[in-house]
Amino acid sequence: MKELLFKTNIKCGGCIAKVTPFLNGAKQIEEWKVDLENPERVLSIKTEEFSSEAVIGLLKKAGYTAEKIN
Repeated sequence: MKELLFKTNIKCGGCIAKVTPFLNGAKQIEEWKVDLENPERVLSIKTEEFSSEAVIGLLKKAGYTAEKIN
């Protein structure tokens, strides 16, 4: 399993609530979390086969941005 990291503009619990249906709905994502303590609001995703581009697309649909950092 690989871990993908993204810098995001997710700022609070309300933002997390908005992206949750998108990220939980992607069957290829095993686990995800957002570090709200980190100034870059890092989103961590554990997956076997989901691409960085797919994650960025999901967040865009939810109204947020993401930039791959690893």
